[in-house]
This record gives sequence, C-alpha cells and structure tokens, in this order.
Amino acid sequence: MSGTALRCFVAVLLPEELRARLAAVCADLRETRGLSWVRADNLHLTLRFLGEVEPPVLEDVREAVRDAAAAVPPFTVSLGGLGGFPPGRAPRVLWAGVLAGREEMTALHRALEMALAARGIPEEEGRPFHPHVTLGRSRDPRGAGGLLSTLGAGPVFGEAAVTALHLMRSELHPRGARYSIVAEAPLNKPSGSS
Repeated sequence: MSGTALRCFVAVLLPEELRARLAAVCADLRETRGLSWVRADNLHLTLRFLGEVEPPVLEDVREAVRDAAAAVPPFTVSLGGLGGFPPGRAPRVLWAGVLAGREEMTALHRALEMALAARGIPEEEGRPFHPHVTLGRSRDPRGAGGLLSTLGAGPVFGEAAVTALHLMRSELHPRGARYSIVAEAPLNKPSGSS
C-alpha cells in the first residue's frame, strides 16, 4: 500500500436485493425533490465515518473493526420509513430508517467506538448515533423543503442479515463516490481465529 491517506468509513453492507428496493424508492422521488441521490451500489449502513486515515493508523483501524465485530453476534435489521436530517422544516439528507435491529446496531457502533478509542482514535462527537441508510442529499445548503411530504412511516423495504463489518475506502469522482472494501470482519468471530 502506498503512503497516501485513504478516505475511510466503517459500514454494514446491504444485499443487492435490498439495495434495489431502496433505489426504486429513490427513482420514484428523483424528479421532484432536488436531491443528489446515492447510487444503488453505494447504499449501506454507516457505523463511523473516519475521514482521511494515514497508513500507520490503518492497521489500528483494521484491528478495531475486527475487535468490534467479535464483540457482537450476527443479527437481522429491517429497513423502512423515510426520515430527514436535520429534523425540522428543511432537511438536507433523506434516509431510510432501521425498524428492527436498532439496539444491535447501536451495540455494534458502541463496540466500534470503544475499540477505536482503545487505539487512540477519539470518539465521534456532536451527534448521537442514529442507524440509517442515506438515500440522497440536498444540493441546496438551505435544505430540501419539498422533502417534507415524503417523510414518515412509509414502506418497509426488507430485511438484511448483519454478519460482518466492513472497513471501506471512499474515492471521490466526478460521477460520485466509489467505494471499495479495505477489510472485512465477521461478527462474533475472535480476531485470533481464522
């Protein structure tokens, strides 16, 4: 690996079938909401955005991901409903929520934060963890007021088995971000076993 920092995040990846259902909802909303949409192959549940990670720190992050994954048994999430960040009259982000599996996602997030902190990577501050899948972002810094009519209970998109954590690389390109897997750690598997 070169000496260049990687833009990274830790995520739970979703199966293709569930990503397709989420993308279909985005397609239905695409014309009227003024959002920049996340490509179907990029839809995921983010546990932690890390930003630029220097090569000497990358192995610490990999170990933290392995330790966090080992601390939580596999579980199932159910996705449904639509929400916005920030809450209020002009949200800038449209997301699909986690209906079932929220407690487990929160436990996984907590385990990740503790494993990162044990390696000198400070906890993310300023906002509580809210498990979700980002579907789109407003191009207008004032938010997307037209988005409000879409928010609420909405459809149930489906379920996904959560069996691994992924350390992801994000490369920015003119046509959107491209994600690639840097490391994968199965849930509830001790880091010393194969």
